[in-house]
Amino acid sequence: MRARLTAHRSTLARRSLAALTGAALFLASAASGQAASFLEKNFWLSGPNFDGDVPACDTPAALSRIQDRFSTTEGRFWNSALKIESFDKVRQVAFRPWGEEYQPRRYCAARAFVSDGTRPPVKHTVYYSIIEDGGFIGFSWGVEWCVVGLDRGWGYAPNCKMALP
Repeated sequence: MRARLTAHRSTLARRSLAALTGAALFLASAASGQAASFLEKNFWLSGPNFDGDVPACDTPAALSRIQDRFSTTEGRFWNSALKIESFDKVRQVAFRPWGEEYQPRRYCAARAFVSDGTRPPVKHTVYYSIIEDGGFIGFSWGVEWCVVGLDRGWGYAPNCKMALP
């Protein structure tokens, strides 16, 4: 009899402890958030450290990325032989338009000469942005672009307006 009573008390104690632990976890998760402590701010929650080191709009590497990716996209997804042959009238539209605390971006515009190789090139406006840490896994800068009149997937519709700041 005494063994049964001890087992009953032990089970009751475990259930009570589990209920108290669950209630404590529930209350802890329901509590309002606290600001980061001194240690969290300085060591674990440092946040992104941007330098603002973004290439210029006329950087050949950026323009060549746009050319390569444009022809790859046209050929792979749209069964088209269109290619950007060259650029001119490259200009900067904006740099860090939303302030210093946001990821640095340089917004640019250029005129591209697009051809399929059988006809003379046609002029199209290209809007693009060069983004710090926007490359593969954030190791380098990246480029996002849109060719007006050839935004077939409407990713930056209407007329590439969403590619601008």
